[in-house]
Amino acid sequence: MLKPHVRIQLLRFAVAGVAGLVVDVLVLYLALALGTGFHAGRVLSFLSAVWVTWQINRRYTFDAAGDSAWRQWWRYVGAMAFGGAVNYGVSAAVIALMAGWPAAAPLLPAAPLLAVCCGTLAGLVLNFLSAKFLVFQR
Repeated sequence: MLKPHVRIQLLRFAVAGVAGLVVDVLVLYLALALGTGFHAGRVLSFLSAVWVTWQINRRYTFDAAGDSAWRQWWRYVGAMAFGGAVNYGVSAAVIALMAGWPAAAPLLPAAPLLAVCCGTLAGLVLNFLSAKFLVFQR
């Protein structure tokens, strides 16, 4: 069982993750509308989401706004890179599976959204643990 303060941190981390997911999806669809491919758009959207979640997590989830922002940002990016690799791999797999599965044809317009959601869920636990113990150390 998780300690009460860890449960609160996890809940706040999840709220930050929802905000990051919204940014991730919006930036991805904007990038796609501007003509980038899925993979380039996914890199842009992921980095945008990382910045938003870092801002929320450093101030709200882990109360670490007093630490050096520059060092903290780079630690956060490094820590989130592992979760990001999982996130990206799952989202790319969802796109590939949907594209190759005829029964998924009606869902193809929503494929980027579904891919980002699946990737985000896959990276959640890894990202929380790395943020808590490697970045904010709280």
